[in-house]
Amino acid sequence: MLYSMKQTCEKTGMTYEALKFYCNQGLVPRVKRDRANRRVFDEQDIAWIEGLGCLKRCGFSIREMHHYMELCLQGAASIPERKTILDEKRQALREQIAQLEEAVAYVDNKQAFYDRVLAGEQPYFSNLLADVQPGTADR
Repeated sequence: MLYSMKQTCEKTGMTYEALKFYCNQGLVPRVKRDRANRRVFDEQDIAWIEGLGCLKRCGFSIREMHHYMELCLQGAASIPERKTILDEKRQALREQIAQLEEAVAYVDNKQAFYDRVLAGEQPYFSNLLADVQPGTADR
């Protein structure tokens, strides 16, 4: 079965503009066209387009996506290089997750501090206000 651009967007969760951009950038190889010269996609294309969305979320640049696609088009011989690329991206994502977890912990700590102040359990203090007792709450 072949899918229109709109149907492909619905199936992949990608915007029409993003899909068109990826096609124009050559990131969807062997794009097929219907009789009216409109792009159409099969299940294999859709799986690749979903993969492009994931690569984007992983932080791949357009250039990196092109390189990865070229490696994929080489077949099984390029698997070791693709694994290396994905391992590096995975490590970077794990580092981002750790940073996000630290940020969430900071927000949780702030919320708990504000809850204690509002409940009258702790006096308010700030590093930003000269007339409020210095501390570490409003860093």
